[in-house]
Amino acid sequence: MTDTKKPVLAMILKGYPRISETFISNEIRLLEQRGVKIHIISMRKPRENFTHKSIAEIKAEVSYLPSTVEGCLEELFGSTDMDAGLKDERYGKDKEFTQRIDKIWNVYRETGSEASFKHMLQGEYIVEKILPGSDIFHFHAHFAHSPCSVARNASRLSGLPFSFTAHAKDIYTQKPEKITAKISEAKFAVTCTGYNCDYLQSIAPADKPVHKVYHGIDLKLFSSDKEFTCSGPYEIFTVARFTTKKGLPTVFRALKKLKEKGVDFNYSIVGDGDEREETLKLLDELELNDRCKWLGTKPHEEVLEHYRKADLFALGCEIAPNGDRDGIPNVLAESMAMSVPVVTTTVSGIPELIENGRTGLLVEPGDADSMADAMERMLTDQELRKSLIPAAKERVHEIFDNRYWINKLADVYEQYGIKA
Repeated sequence: MTDTKKPVLAMILKGYPRISETFISNEIRLLEQRGVKIHIISMRKPRENFTHKSIAEIKAEVSYLPSTVEGCLEELFGSTDMDAGLKDERYGKDKEFTQRIDKIWNVYRETGSEASFKHMLQGEYIVEKILPGSDIFHFHAHFAHSPCSVARNASRLSGLPFSFTAHAKDIYTQKPEKITAKISEAKFAVTCTGYNCDYLQSIAPADKPVHKVYHGIDLKLFSSDKEFTCSGPYEIFTVARFTTKKGLPTVFRALKKLKEKGVDFNYSIVGDGDEREETLKLLDELELNDRCKWLGTKPHEEVLEHYRKADLFALGCEIAPNGDRDGIPNVLAESMAMSVPVVTTTVSGIPELIENGRTGLLVEPGDADSMADAMERMLTDQELRKSLIPAAKERVHEIFDNRYWINKLADVYEQYGIKA
């Protein structure tokens, strides 16, 4: 009798589902459509109480890891005692189990880091609780920090190969030598912009190429034909997490300058984040509350309605003090596909998508004066809008179709023996 079981690709994620990481859920959904069987392993449960509708299309089994050291010890050994692993009745009898526990303890003794210890325990949880009977043959992590650490540990403990996709914060807030070590051990590495790829390749071993695969967006979902011209009161829109790298204070200060110039506008922002309260205070300080509205976190279906009403999309991306920065924010491509012109900055991989003056307007990060001028020009120069909006839409269709890039990613997987 022929065994019809398919090999399973394990995707190790920081959290699932996450409203701000639709590029990952889209990747999983499209890989499944290509015939890849996936098992999602999430390091924590969702924080939001709703998801995008596309999540319902994903068939993958989902397993959640214990999110604390104590939780790992309890699940693995029935005790939160730090010596629990050594007291397990299998220790000293089961050679493979003994070797794995020794590796975990060696990490703890060598690093003294609770995070490293937890990531090793989570790797052991995968080997003990998830691998048996799962047909998992490869681990792939999204993000080069903790998910990659867990994937690498599961690989070390099980002998199965791992790979990872690097994105943004996970690249630039780690010491280069840590990423180099992960690339060295991984079967392969992927990243989502040419800017990232150049950096990672510069620190990677010579025999380990890094593959560039843009996220892309769903061009069937983000599609709109609307009038290219507009008139006041103008609708200005932003979708962003409230975090330093998004440069929202620059956008707000630019809005203040527009108000001082007498430009009639309304501003809406969708998103949330740890810095929300502090950031929104700036709107009050700038006396913009009469023009600006925070809408919270919204699913795609509601965001699409705001794109349809918008005359301009603004984002002030910058490099945070800790090195964190965006790659190419998908919201820029979404806006362009929805016929909403973009004003943003020259940071990171953004110029790979947006050519200044042809498919959008770019300014230097932190320059509120230049951003205000660019926003005013984009709203009032109707001839610019007539030429730029269709060119921007064409650009997104040329280089940011997620179905094209998922096929490229599948080609990378197949290159390393991971087939549907």
